[in-house]
Amino acid sequence: MSGKQVFTTTEYGSFVSGRTVDGYTTLPERTFSRLESFLLTSRGGGDALELMTVSARKGTGKIITARNYVGTIVMSDGTVIEILPKIYANSDTSCARKLLLDMLGTLKDPPFKTIQLARLKADRVPLFELFIRMFIDEVYLIAKRGLRSGYRAVQSNRSTVKGKLLFAEQIRHNTVHRERTFAEYDEFDIDRAENRLIKATIMFLIRKSGSLGNRADLKTLLSIFDSVDSSANYEADFSKCTDERSMRDYAAAIRWCRVFLTGRSFTAYTGPEVAWALLYPMEMLFESWVVSMLKKLLPAGEFHVSAQDQRYYLFDLPARQFRLRPDIVITRKSDGKIFVLDTKWKLLADTPPAYGISQADMYQMYVYQKKYGAQCATLIYPKTDKKLTERDIAFRSSDGARVHAGFVDLLDAKGSLLGNLKRLTNEETTTLLSP
Repeated sequence: MSGKQVFTTTEYGSFVSGRTVDGYTTLPERTFSRLESFLLTSRGGGDALELMTVSARKGTGKIITARNYVGTIVMSDGTVIEILPKIYANSDTSCARKLLLDMLGTLKDPPFKTIQLARLKADRVPLFELFIRMFIDEVYLIAKRGLRSGYRAVQSNRSTVKGKLLFAEQIRHNTVHRERTFAEYDEFDIDRAENRLIKATIMFLIRKSGSLGNRADLKTLLSIFDSVDSSANYEADFSKCTDERSMRDYAAAIRWCRVFLTGRSFTAYTGPEVAWALLYPMEMLFESWVVSMLKKLLPAGEFHVSAQDQRYYLFDLPARQFRLRPDIVITRKSDGKIFVLDTKWKLLADTPPAYGISQADMYQMYVYQKKYGAQCATLIYPKTDKKLTERDIAFRSSDGARVHAGFVDLLDAKGSLLGNLKRLTNEETTTLLSP
């Protein structure tokens, strides 16, 4: 890394300004001030205070506290702020960074599908530089196969006739020089929208990267795109990108261009203090990750796993209203039995009988169990080191409804999910998974 600084915290971790305070991450005063300004004045798809809160404490001063969004923020001066998932009783940032990358890789249509953690050395490299490296790898593949050419409209004043005459421009420019023709025609070359966007992204990242290796590779790529203009209108060029077969090699690189050039992530915040931000809510990442794991663990020939199922409404008459949308619905094909699961990124309390499970969540799971005719409904939480996670937490009503609470070990998702599925859906005559 070069001299650009990287500051790392986890969900609900806090920053203080300019001095060391136990339990807090220290930011330089200027960086703290810029981050505070971003949170208080940013514009975009929502309130930036959803991402972090600004408060003050006697004896400590101002505090900026991360909430349940994770990812990375690049300040306008190049300073990088990372927010990683909180793994209970584990302070190893390399584990948290790997978990976040694993979760990002399960999202439906992001550029993270190409993550190769072993080669990228994710335990030591800041997220922003990892993302840049993924982009570089995609562009190198494009360069290796050759930049694609395309037709673009060109207007010029020529001594030979070519293309479509532009009458207004002809009169303006050639009243005297009648031997010339002002026309528009199509030219086939590599200066097409996709290549312009890639070049603009390369130029942006050269200025923002703090990795000497990344910057060296970006400069090499820049020389390959030397005869391509940098995009001057991102949205216009994105609208010209095609999904034709000959451009499939470009798909992942263009998705990265959207992320870097437009800050296109789950959030969309702008402001002079922040150059780039990629932030996702942990609830969404946790759900996507659990769904992905279940689809890998459950044989497709025996089970159907549906995410965000929408087949039922709360009411059907006089018209269907209030659509139900459980996170996960598992159907066993052999007998049609259904199991409904909802993921909850929160920590429960070690206090029976309710354990801190919200009443609203229980109402929701009761409705799911009844509407789907499910064998049971299960709330899935991240595992903690409390004895709570070893208990069989189950609720039953006299009308047959059953709701369970299960826990997923963030560092051993496969083992803990298999165990939960066997235990939480166990019945006298059948189990979801064979022992």
